[in-house]
Amino acid sequence: MAVLPHTVEAVAAPVRKPRAAPRRGVAGGVIWIVCVAALLAGVVALNVAVLRLNMGVDRLDRQKTQLRFENQALASELSSAAAAARIENRARAAGLVPAGPDATSYVDLFPH
Repeated sequence: MAVLPHTVEAVAAPVRKPRAAPRRGVAGGVIWIVCVAALLAGVVALNVAVLRLNMGVDRLDRQKTQLRFENQALASELSSAAAAARIENRARAAGLVPAGPDATSYVDLFPH
């Protein structure tokens, strides 16, 4: 039997080549790596800036505490200097004496 060219057996089925999976270019991966590295560098820089600010705040807080202690010490010293006994002792050292009861007189502002 002769095979005619128009029959099913005579027509060869087309041969399909397997498709290669689409590959991303190396450039695309490098771009993502650079973007992630830049973001991480930004986060590190931000953390360093915040750390520096916190160190400054801590230094100012310690300075504020020291100034409060100094103010308390000065207030205590002022209170001691203004005490009545201390003033009386200084007056005696300067030659002053307290007035006696016979040298004290009172003025009546509202006579009856």
